[in-house]
Amino acid sequence: MHDNSITRRNFSRYSGLSLLGASMSGWMPRLAAQLAESGAKSPRSCILLWMSGGPSQMETFDPKEGQANGGPTKAIDTSVPGIRIAENLPKIASVMGDLALIRSMSTKEGDHARATYFMRTGYLPQGPVQYPSMGAFLAKQLKKQECDLPSYVSINPFRAFSPAAYGPGFLGPAWSPLVVSSETDKDRNVSFQVRNLKSSERLSHAQVDARLSLLNTLETSFLAQRPDAPGSSHLQSYEQAIRMMKSDAVTAFQLDEEDDLLRDAYGRSTFGQGCLLARRLIERGVSFVEVSLTGVDGAPGAGWDTHTENFTAVKSLCEVLDPAWATLLTDLKQRGMLDDTLVVWMGEFGRTPQINDNTGRDHWPGGWSTVLGGAGIRGGQVCGVTSEDGTEIKDTPVTVPNLIATICRALNLDPATTNLSNIGRPIPLADHGAMSIDALLG
Repeated sequence: MHDNSITRRNFSRYSGLSLLGASMSGWMPRLAAQLAESGAKSPRSCILLWMSGGPSQMETFDPKEGQANGGPTKAIDTSVPGIRIAENLPKIASVMGDLALIRSMSTKEGDHARATYFMRTGYLPQGPVQYPSMGAFLAKQLKKQECDLPSYVSINPFRAFSPAAYGPGFLGPAWSPLVVSSETDKDRNVSFQVRNLKSSERLSHAQVDARLSLLNTLETSFLAQRPDAPGSSHLQSYEQAIRMMKSDAVTAFQLDEEDDLLRDAYGRSTFGQGCLLARRLIERGVSFVEVSLTGVDGAPGAGWDTHTENFTAVKSLCEVLDPAWATLLTDLKQRGMLDDTLVVWMGEFGRTPQINDNTGRDHWPGGWSTVLGGAGIRGGQVCGVTSEDGTEIKDTPVTVPNLIATICRALNLDPATTNLSNIGRPIPLADHGAMSIDALLG
């Protein structure tokens, strides 16, 4: 197991995670200050915390204590006077000043597949257009040319509901995510692996270079005769893979470089360590990282789909979510990265206010919660209000296009920016008519 004796003896030095200021990325705050002085805008990045299955708003960010629909969940105060959230998230309550709650998300999509696609692409799955996922279209806009890693990384995704909701759509394979899976050893140590990253031990460096040179010749020759978008995208994907294989940036996956105290703070779960990996990837220039929380202890499936025993299940999930998310925000902030990193928390819909006969909650797209924090977001506030029993939105309903537009604005992107679709139609990042929620933007 982990030997933390030295770290424990020096705990006072690290209180409040002050150890973060002495990290290998200490140059980042100085760089940010220089950019601010010059008037230039720092390039921004995004981390999506995806809750597959649809998290219950009443046991997270819109508790209804004292109401029949509220069940046994109590509300607690946060660091922002007047904002109360569910008792399941005490650490998040302490960093509420960095977060903006949206309690009034509203769609008509109560099916997992359609709702997942809608929330992750900003468009309904209809017609011949193959819409790209948020990770793909944001990574394309935010890509940092100096980064040797793919712009879009997906950690432990659960894609069964809607595989297309995780793909690049009409943007092509060059904008597909690098999928990273976790492994847990007998001592419950979590690590992450990228398949086929290393060349065979049977090959010398000269042999590998020779094979890559031959591949490049064939690819270039093929593209010269067939100069179409799929061929170009295919070549770009291979070039990115080779660049990554040869780069020191892959050390991002070596979590044992981190102090044990910090790893403990994130939580030794696959999700907690995935959030730590997300920070390390953003540090190295990756533009978009998503981390999925699909179940406790890495259990496959959609853990937030709590049709039965909702209160017990959500409590267990929040015990994983709460320390990981709160530490991620604190970690980014201490490193001077939060001002340029947007952190988004959401699932495909919420859960019914009414409690069913199995002590569970069913699908509910009528009024539920998402959360934004970090870059471009004015924290410490709530957008939207639901009724006392949670059955209807009383103020400021928020649509999916408007959420996407707000995310774009927070990242210094124009939501009206278009990409050409597979049928030759320009498609904006946020659907036509979308309006950002300006009150949330700093």
